[in-house]
Amino acid sequence: MTTTVITTSAPFNPTRAWWKSAVIYQIYPISFFDSNGDGFGDLNGIHAKLDYLKDLGVDVLWLCPIYKSPLADMGYDISDYHTIDPRYGTLEDWDHLLEGAHKRGMKLIMDLVANHTSDEHEWFKESRSSKTNPKRDWYVWRKPSFDEQGNRRPPNNWKSIFQGSAWEYDQATEEYYLHLFVKEQPDLNWENPAVREAVWTIMRWWLDRGCDGFRMDVINMISKVENLPNAPITDPTSEYQSASLLFTNGPNVHSYIKEMNEKVLSHYDLMTVGETPLTHHPEDIAAYVLPTNKELHMVFHFEQMDLDGDGDSLIQKPWQFTKLKALIEKWQQFNREDGFWNTIYLENHDHARSVSRFGNDSDEWRALSAKLLAILQTTQSGTLFIYQGEEIGMKNFPKSWGLDEYKDVATHNFWNQTKAARERISGGKPVDMSDLLDSFQKKARDHARTPIQWENAPHGGFTTGTPWMRVNDDYPETNVAIQVGDPNSVLSFWKKALALRKEHEVMVHYLQLSYYISLSLILCVFKVYGDFTLHFAHHEQLFAYTRTLDNMKAIVVMNFSTGEINFDSQELGLYGARLALNNYEVEDRPFKDNILRGYEGRIYITGVD
Repeated sequence: MTTTVITTSAPFNPTRAWWKSAVIYQIYPISFFDSNGDGFGDLNGIHAKLDYLKDLGVDVLWLCPIYKSPLADMGYDISDYHTIDPRYGTLEDWDHLLEGAHKRGMKLIMDLVANHTSDEHEWFKESRSSKTNPKRDWYVWRKPSFDEQGNRRPPNNWKSIFQGSAWEYDQATEEYYLHLFVKEQPDLNWENPAVREAVWTIMRWWLDRGCDGFRMDVINMISKVENLPNAPITDPTSEYQSASLLFTNGPNVHSYIKEMNEKVLSHYDLMTVGETPLTHHPEDIAAYVLPTNKELHMVFHFEQMDLDGDGDSLIQKPWQFTKLKALIEKWQQFNREDGFWNTIYLENHDHARSVSRFGNDSDEWRALSAKLLAILQTTQSGTLFIYQGEEIGMKNFPKSWGLDEYKDVATHNFWNQTKAARERISGGKPVDMSDLLDSFQKKARDHARTPIQWENAPHGGFTTGTPWMRVNDDYPETNVAIQVGDPNSVLSFWKKALALRKEHEVMVHYLQLSYYISLSLILCVFKVYGDFTLHFAHHEQLFAYTRTLDNMKAIVVMNFSTGEINFDSQELGLYGARLALNNYEVEDRPFKDNILRGYEGRIYITGVD
């Protein structure tokens, strides 16, 4: 007897795309490599390291902003979208870099920062020149409000992500403009169709020049709630309130991105990844990514990155390892039947070093835990992103560095706001700020921005001049030159892990549905790509999961502690499995399948592709 399966609509059937299996390497240009000795990393410095990146296993370079900028927020305040900042080089240097990447089979994507511009951009200069200027409505301007005593106040109580009011008063036109970040970053008014067309023009200009796609900065903030009402009072001690629910995932954000896709993205073979901070609900994230919505390929969500504190806070909070496991399981299994696609990362320019946050950066365990984190990332489904220096296990700089070594505007704003609040409480008496320095040492963005440590030479070989930011003190022991020649180094391990990932599709893909149709039978055949099954979910140190593709399995076991762990190897199905990768390269004691040593990680493979 034949069973007929009737389907009312065709389920999503994913297609292969180069960006799904790509390894993407994020470059923070000012700290990557300085080719001319002026203390700033530059485009020619990146070009000089293309062979290194290719050898590592990189497929795509993502450049943080290199446009002309006064660097009020390290380039995320753009004054000219069509010009390279002289610190980094010229458009010809960019063309040369693109050509070098393409010759080596690599692609290059740019950072699209379009929620805001610099206050030195010509658009804003025109906008603030008068209320009647044609570009006045290109930014978000509002009249002041007044308190009961008649004192001028901002239009609403929104707090900037970088602390203080999200509004800045302009004396010349007697109105406030909105800036969700620092006051030098006025927000564009996306409700104005002319603004959107100007952004589309910028995107086409770079794509036509050869750019292979975009990472889109805070793309979930381009639409704000209508009429910009006051935020609910969640902190009675503060004059300004967190308003993320009113300026993230706003009412028109998806219509704007659909328009972007229709008018620009769909006309090019490119990749897109959006940044969606302060957004944790899976349904909100999925709306940007699901293929049927025709918006973006993927987004960075921050749920796992916010485990140890609120997204806009530099105060570290305790977190549970089991919560991290649960979050990874959730996103690995989330909405795969509809084509949701993950981004896999543990570091970027906005977060402290992963080995210091999620591993153990002591001298004894640093290399092993850095390799363990490589295993964790290379065995998850989704597109993999590596941040510069992660591949050699760069860690946070030490507590001994004072506040003057921190360069990030967010760090200094948080310090100043916290100090002022404490002084108000103390009545102006001196206050203890040592706890804040302790938190900065763990959480500040500055740790990701120290220059790359290329060799045991002055300033880690980053520059022959004076670096814009101090190089971490450990560069004599931790640098690329030492690790390139060491088969047991973190760098060598990353190469092996990336090669293994590229060899076995089971580590990359999700779910595919295919169909067999005949006159008498409609049969749905489910082919699983990289299914994810978590084991020992409640164990506080052991992280184990299985990835499945047809007859192949990748079994991953990791010990996130310094002590030995015994585990049930039978539950994982290790019988007959081949040990494909182990971060203990040199066996100094007997190997046992059911015992993991401190910070040990293993990948077993069974079956064939």
